Amino acid sequence: KIQDIMIYRFRVILDTEEDIFRDIEIEQNASLEDFHNCITQSFGFDGTEMASFFISDDQWHQGEEIALFDMETSEDPIRVMSETVLEEVVHQEQTRLIYVYDFLSLWTFFVELGDIVEPEDGMSYPNLMYTHGQIPAEAPPADFSGDEDQESEDIYDQEDFDDDYDVDDYDNLDFDENWN
Repeated sequence: KIQDIMIYRFRVILDTEEDIFRDIEIEQNASLEDFHNCITQSFGFDGTEMASFFISDDQWHQGEEIALFDMETSEDPIRVMSETVLEEVVHQEQTRLIYVYDFLSLWTFFVELGDIVEPEDGMSYPNLMYTHGQIPAEAPPADFSGDEDQESEDIYDQEDFDDDYDVDDYDNLDFDENWN
């Protein structure tokens, strides 16, 4: 007998002081790319930025990366979302992921498996079960201070970025914007 597909119920929490989260149901055999699309849509992102999931332990330590695309140039390819099924990385013994969207803004989310249930008749998945809180206009500042004793500084001080590039001037940037 073929095993019935179960439904994973996740809580996806934006790393902010305010409570901002989404409760999402998705099939256990969905790809991480499907889950990524569901998360971006539920928080109102357009889904065009780079993103990665990181396997996490119970203390939310960042582990193995599963990226939207493999952009590594090394011999060791990393796992990609489109080729990774949810149940391969999340199950009853491994319930947490960290999700990072837009590597410039670093929107960071804590993703936790809350329940595994039978699918409901007539329900289509993925399903956004519940939303709480509105996403802020800008990503909360990422805290990479770790165990350092020094006062945290504004690492994005404009003086650090005094170059001659105008990111909106596509004609003079040295790349093909239609590369894919």
